[in-house]
Amino acid sequence: MAVIVFAESWEGKFKKITNEAVSYAHGLAEAEGTNVIAVAVGALESDPAELGKYGASEVVTVEGDAFASFNASVWATAIAEVAEAKGAKHIVLSGTNNGKMIGPMLSVKAGASYISNAIDIPSNFAPFTVRRNAFSNKGLVDYQTNAEKVVVSIVPNALGVKETGGSASVSSHSSSAAADSRVNVIDVDRVKGKIPLPEADLVVSAGRGMKAPENWTMIEELADVLGAGTACSKPVSDIGWRPHSEHVGQTGIQINPSLYIAVGISGAIQHLAGVSGSKTIVVINNDPEAPFFKAADYGIVGDAFEVVPKLTEALKSFKANQ
Repeated sequence: MAVIVFAESWEGKFKKITNEAVSYAHGLAEAEGTNVIAVAVGALESDPAELGKYGASEVVTVEGDAFASFNASVWATAIAEVAEAKGAKHIVLSGTNNGKMIGPMLSVKAGASYISNAIDIPSNFAPFTVRRNAFSNKGLVDYQTNAEKVVVSIVPNALGVKETGGSASVSSHSSSAAADSRVNVIDVDRVKGKIPLPEADLVVSAGRGMKAPENWTMIEELADVLGAGTACSKPVSDIGWRPHSEHVGQTGIQINPSLYIAVGISGAIQHLAGVSGSKTIVVINNDPEAPFFKAADYGIVGDAFEVVPKLTEALKSFKANQ
């Protein structure tokens, strides 16, 4: 009756959020008195056994031609097969783009209920009860299900990583998932050298206050110094200044970084809905009445074209003297 967790990887290496998902699964397993089995799908460069450090007692790898590229249906079938073979009642995913695609399919294939955006360990198992965000992160709700099996996806960066110092055995699973595929991946366009926003611990974002797309150079420079991801408001992506993949907000990507720096963004309620999970929010705006200041932990009233370069230089100097 192990807890199964999807060990997500990128270009063969485990993502940081995989450590968080394994940590969450370990907490869930401890509460139930069972163990954690991680399932890694696709070719791996990372050592599967390293997940033992975060609480996995076993890592099952699933490899083969059918898993060379991400295919939600095929991958969900493989995870469901392992869950069935191990007699698992609970399956944990991270709420990444891949996790969001796999979760509903996996719940159908495993005959399980699906609860997304969990932010805490279940408070009860009969019925299964877990807390999640609601109303665009303005409220909390405890979801319950009486289903025997449950798929739970967790909010990335919401729970943190906990090392347990254990070790994991490694085995492999030969999946028949390829025969079930009704989707063919004909091309993969990979974004190189950028931090995926759902996983970014630091994010620098900007809005129409930047006045023109060529002015984003200073935003990217600040992000580089911090080792942060870059994001933007919806109007900016709608007019083509930045790609839609950087749009954060209610209708874009929802993020939960440790630090969110918003430059030249007024702070419309739709934008706040997607970033309010940030642990610390810094707002830079020349309008002291900008609504975003009410949600900020720190605010700077000033011209972004003066403040951001000075902030970047100060950070460079600080890092150089460390």
